[in-house]
Amino acid sequence: MKKIWDKDLPLDEAVERFTIGRDAELDLALAPYDVLGSIAHVKMLAATGLLKKKEARQLEKELKKIHEEIVAGTFVIEEGIEDVHSQVEKLLTERLGEAGKKVHTARSRNDQVLLDLRLFSRSRLTEVRKEMLLLADRLLEKAEQHREVLMPGYTHFQVAMPSSFGLWFASFAEGLADDLLLLHAAWRLVNQNPLGSAAGYGSSFPVDRELTTRLLGFDELVINAVYAQAGRGRTERTVAAALASVAATLGRLASDAVLFMSQNFGFLSLPDAYTTGSSIMPHKKNPDAFELVRARCNKLQALPQELQLIITNLPTGYHRDFQLLKESYLPAFNTLIDSLRITRLLVEHLIVREDILKEEKYRYLFSVEEVNRLVSEGQPFREAYREVARQIAEGTFTPSGKVNYTHTGSIGNPRNDLIREKIYSRVSEIDTERPERILRELLLQAGE
Repeated sequence: MKKIWDKDLPLDEAVERFTIGRDAELDLALAPYDVLGSIAHVKMLAATGLLKKKEARQLEKELKKIHEEIVAGTFVIEEGIEDVHSQVEKLLTERLGEAGKKVHTARSRNDQVLLDLRLFSRSRLTEVRKEMLLLADRLLEKAEQHREVLMPGYTHFQVAMPSSFGLWFASFAEGLADDLLLLHAAWRLVNQNPLGSAAGYGSSFPVDRELTTRLLGFDELVINAVYAQAGRGRTERTVAAALASVAATLGRLASDAVLFMSQNFGFLSLPDAYTTGSSIMPHKKNPDAFELVRARCNKLQALPQELQLIITNLPTGYHRDFQLLKESYLPAFNTLIDSLRITRLLVEHLIVREDILKEEKYRYLFSVEEVNRLVSEGQPFREAYREVARQIAEGTFTPSGKVNYTHTGSIGNPRNDLIREKIYSRVSEIDTERPERILRELLLQAGE
């Protein structure tokens, strides 16, 4: 089957298979965005006189039909077709004849894939943010529910000072608040329009890049045509860094949960429906879901470096190396979204043990409380410290088991309301739904 770049010269089959790689498989995720980008491009071609109005309407109507096929799951990239761009152009040519061949005017597959990746990333980052907010809400609900339940805090894996499950749950919610800062930075980066940069050097056609920017809901234009192409890889790496930040928060939560569910700790448990068993040990209740969250999030944290190594030392311009970015980048969003969803489910059903500190091994947890009590009675801190240390060494230390924390963010005054406020004040900085509304309108008006 002819390629859109075919010059009627023979190509070795092994080379063809190797260079196509997994594009046909991976590009299905980009298909709806490729069609939306083509609709905007056709409107621009008609507006600048590069395409007749009648042809533009025909193309837009057919592109709308293709989009419907993609949504319905009937769209396929046929055997021998290199990528989604080629498949869409093939369908347009088969259905519309000469008009279908004109869709590629003033465009390169290079700026098509740049556009598709940015539209895809913008949409998936919006989904990630939604799941982050749902998880943060759940964590803060659990934090309020268990704000009075004390648990041991650790340093160096040694019993250190009192903490609470309220603080533990809320700490991850505030971690997600900071992750939002990186996510928003990545969203702003991808929300710039590269279309019209062609192969990375612009076009001699009088294209209107500002028009496609508005039609596709971008806030800005990637101005320099060379930089638009140079952003390939850099954009994916930056987005991957944001995903990795969220993954780090999830991974630590999962790691804590696995540790705290072990019999040696026994702080947390899950109902049987959320654990798995052993084929040989009938007593086992394994936290497999948390373990897989931890492992998948570790893989996501490696992603920025993996992408960086692919693009390192590439000179300016397009290189086929970029094709490999998609293999790790596109699936990463589903991995993170799935991990956020399952974590929310598990957190909802976590059962907190409320009598942990009655165990003898936690008696020294209150040593700092005793030091602070002596200081409040007038003893210098260093003398009070030595006095309590002497009692511990002689085995005469008797803890009160009481805590008195009043400062913001402490056991007695966690201020989860401020954490929630922090999260939603950051959410209000960006309207991630606006581009989605614009794209829906673009699709609705196609062919009119």
